[in-house]
Amino acid sequence: MTGWGLHERFQTSAGVVAAGRSGTGPALVLAHGWPWSSFSWHRVIATLSKRFTVYWYDMPDFGASERRADRASGIDAQAHVFAEMLDHFDLRAPTVWAHDFGGAITLRAHLMGGVDYARLVLMNVVMMRPWGSGFFDHVKRNADVFAAVPPHIHKGITQAYISGAFAHGIARADLDHLVAPWLDAEDQTAFYRQFAQADEALTEAFEDRLAQVRCPVHILWDADDPWIPLAHGRDLALAMGGPPMTELPGLGHMPQLENADATLRAVLPALTT
Repeated sequence: MTGWGLHERFQTSAGVVAAGRSGTGPALVLAHGWPWSSFSWHRVIATLSKRFTVYWYDMPDFGASERRADRASGIDAQAHVFAEMLDHFDLRAPTVWAHDFGGAITLRAHLMGGVDYARLVLMNVVMMRPWGSGFFDHVKRNADVFAAVPPHIHKGITQAYISGAFAHGIARADLDHLVAPWLDAEDQTAFYRQFAQADEALTEAFEDRLAQVRCPVHILWDADDPWIPLAHGRDLALAMGGPPMTELPGLGHMPQLENADATLRAVLPALTT
């Protein structure tokens, strides 16, 4: 198999996780962000699989993985699950490509959990405070209210929110696939639960250690990201002691879906050197 799919299931401390793998070569783990799933990598996996054994999974509360309202799924819990998934995959010090809050998760697992990587690529990641927009903060303060809106209103909010991540839009089928996991009643509650669990203290706890990452780091950032400004990427590079940083013009928060070819051209050297 050389494309995206979720053909494995693993039990974790936060519930059952759907996962997949493809290709041959050195291990490469993909860590998605919020409110995405491993589907966000589907346009790059086939190419990556020609050079790497690629591993991916839907984080607990996301995509096809289990929703557990009785268990937290914030960055601290997700960092623990990330370490568990590396054990499930039997990986020691793989290369990791992380996006959005996957960056905070993999950094926390590394700096606070002792998880090692061969190299780490951070793309448009959640890390430097403040995390989100005014709308993000508003939903966080009123998550219970949003969780109770009628389904058709929730669908409109979800579509608008997810669409707002892109600088120039993506294929309609991709957008529909990103929205679909959040639309039934349980999914709607899980969607707003993620806002409520967003706690900047969970990255503040290791901000002062960012320059202590124990592997080569490359930062990849899109100049037109409407969610996490390019300035945050530059601040992150400064806090990490000046690792290489590549800026992609004309792309938004999800470059791997907006222009997979340009994203691969930028990332492949970072994944191998």
